[in-house]
Amino acid sequence: MKTDAGNNLRSRLLGATVSLGVGAGAVAWLSPEGTGGAGPAKVVEGVSASGYRLVTKAVANAPSWASTAMEIATDGTLVLLGLLLVLVWWTALRRGDARGVAGTVMIGVGTVAAYAISETVKLTVIEERPCRVVRGAAAAIAECPEVGDWSFPSNHATLAAGLAVGLALFRPRLAAVTLPLAAVAALLRVMVGVHYPHDVLAGVILAAGVVAAVLLALTPPAVRLVSPLIERLGRNDSAPEGRYGRRPAAHAGRHRAGPDFGRSLQYGRPTGAPPAGPDHFRPFRADLPQASDNGHHSGRF
Repeated sequence: MKTDAGNNLRSRLLGATVSLGVGAGAVAWLSPEGTGGAGPAKVVEGVSASGYRLVTKAVANAPSWASTAMEIATDGTLVLLGLLLVLVWWTALRRGDARGVAGTVMIGVGTVAAYAISETVKLTVIEERPCRVVRGAAAAIAECPEVGDWSFPSNHATLAAGLAVGLALFRPRLAAVTLPLAAVAALLRVMVGVHYPHDVLAGVILAAGVVAAVLLALTPPAVRLVSPLIERLGRNDSAPEGRYGRRPAAHAGRHRAGPDFGRSLQYGRPTGAPPAGPDHFRPFRADLPQASDNGHHSGRF
């Protein structure tokens, strides 16, 4: 048992190390030339600059309402992904799912860590914004950030990818929603004219590597930390919980069912039992068919 646990720990740490290494290597490869020089790096030629010109020209003639919508959507995608993470966390908490609670917290931790690394890289690489240096491109839809707010990598893309990739890894069924949202968030930063394509790509790879590493390395110990708290919350909940929420307390004066009465509901009202009505029994099993007041309908509670 100890050997298996040790092997599992080594596998998780190895996976986390590989994830971080791949992310760091990709960000270093994508970083622009001119780092460490006398001034900020200015990318004016190459594939990324050409892609920037192509994308900004494609949306240059968009109506004013579309331009406004694109600006709002750059932050709106982050809000949607954040709300989705909170929803998954809240659902896990309500169900007493310690792994779900711990995993969603680790996604948040990994996303914040990726953002902090992104800010550090910005101050190290010092790349000028394309809206100031790329000639032949359409005017930026969004206001060009001030000098000193550097371009590489994209913080928006980092945050969006951190949330999206984390949720997709932890709840694979959500990948069909979260990954397209992250892709839209990254593309919008180029469309509104404030980032190069390689900026957003670096942010996505950076966030994916960091969040995957955090989930691999820290989720099991986080589950062990959270489990006692979840159990304590469950013990403090004095009222019984059914599958569909809290069951109502029995009203005074109701007939108490005998030992075989609950089982007989599977087949109908037992012989000699009082008429089925709201004052004679309450549905106490969510998975058994219940009779309505008039006896004409039965279904799930």
